[in-house]
Amino acid sequence: MIAKHHQENFTRYEIARILGARALQIAMDAPLLLKIEKEKLEEIRYDPLKVAEMEFNSGVLPITVKRPFPKKINAELRRERSAEIKEEVLEKKEEQEIKESGEIMELAQPEDEAEAVEEKEEVGEEVA
Repeated sequence: MIAKHHQENFTRYEIARILGARALQIAMDAPLLLKIEKEKLEEIRYDPLKVAEMEFNSGVLPITVKRPFPKKINAELRRERSAEIKEEVLEKKEEQEIKESGEIMELAQPEDEAEAVEEKEEVGEEVA
């Protein structure tokens, strides 16, 4: 019996493929990933499929499932990624141009306090 938490992550076809692949490995004398007592092995009659199922249920199998995206979605993801890369390249290029030209935009600061007072009066702020 397959554990329920694994059924939610994989389809029954994926589970069958994983168990089949692992059972084949075990049948070809691959090391077991679980410590199983000799009595338990005799009880299941050294069945590689049962051992693979026990490993699968315990979550120790290092086997993953790669699911391809549909072609349409995959193409959209590629377009989005290429647009992101182009934006990053343009930003880096602009930063480099600014650094090379030495032009750093600074806020205009009045040369003396008299100019600052005149500016505040023009705006209508109270001068303290």
